[in-house]
Amino acid sequence: MNLTSNTTISSIYEVCIGVPDAISAIQYWQQFGYRIGEIGELTATIAYQLYRVNSPLQSIRLYHQSADHGLIRLMIWQNPTSTGLGVSSMKTKGNRWSTTLTTDILGILNHAEAAKSIGENILYTQTHWEVIYNKDQKSRPFLEPLVGVREMLLLQPFSRQVLFQRFGYDVTNYGQINDHAPLKTSQFTHVGIVVQDDSKEILKFYEEVLGLLRVRDGVETTYESSLAGRDFFALNPGEKFIVTAFDDPCSSQTDFMAARSGRLYIIRFPENMKLASCFTDAKPGCLGMCLYTYRVREIEIYWQRVRESAAQQITEIMINEFAEKSFSFVAPDGYFWNILESK
Repeated sequence: MNLTSNTTISSIYEVCIGVPDAISAIQYWQQFGYRIGEIGELTATIAYQLYRVNSPLQSIRLYHQSADHGLIRLMIWQNPTSTGLGVSSMKTKGNRWSTTLTTDILGILNHAEAAKSIGENILYTQTHWEVIYNKDQKSRPFLEPLVGVREMLLLQPFSRQVLFQRFGYDVTNYGQINDHAPLKTSQFTHVGIVVQDDSKEILKFYEEVLGLLRVRDGVETTYESSLAGRDFFALNPGEKFIVTAFDDPCSSQTDFMAARSGRLYIIRFPENMKLASCFTDAKPGCLGMCLYTYRVREIEIYWQRVRESAAQQITEIMINEFAEKSFSFVAPDGYFWNILESK
């Protein structure tokens, strides 16, 4: 991709979450270390032009310490179009979720169990041990340090989260814990989508059009190889998916210690599997996690590149609810995206 340094795309900037009640949503995300930032509004006319939703909109951006990515945009629609993904299966095209680093995964599991005990609409897994790097290296338990993560899935009506805790290693620029947050968590370190594409043609859009750095390409997860993958994605014996990740171009393809957070994980299921589609419940206007954004410099260049690609429903560049230049589109895989310009 022949973009100059002035047009660089960065990490996933925001996870946008449709909520019916701003106060309860803010209180929830404050437990994860987020705080209120900008507040903005759009009329129904402008909201339709930018997000294809015919409803007045109020948005609240939530910051996390000094992070310049992995933020939250709460979107309060006067007329929501869908109740969203809710606690539906992760094994669906159109699925969205966010991932967060913590230093107290058992504390979060305690809250999940307590919420379930009082009848809240919540689904979660137990914590699973996973070796992320050097999977083939043989360990000697009790004699040598173990290097890996504990991770769990947490689904609620307006949030779909994976939480993980590291053991035996650290990655400096991949998640900054807010030690003052009750749940001891970082900003969102990565987000995910689910597609079916044996040819890998869909992946080219993120690399060649948006200019993201392709990393961890073709990592296979099977029912037999991963308890977490099996549990999170409801895998049956013999089923599998393949993971490709896309990073900020300033990240590294070869040195995982130099990786930067804000990663996009694309989970590819084989085309011969029967997967439900939930795109209509995971786009702007819906409640719950409904949109991811990227931030760029010289947004006109990105707009032109997207226009010349296989993307659809490309809007004009407009001023969004935070007085930023912005445009939206549907990527070739069916996911709705928004890009905004760095101030």
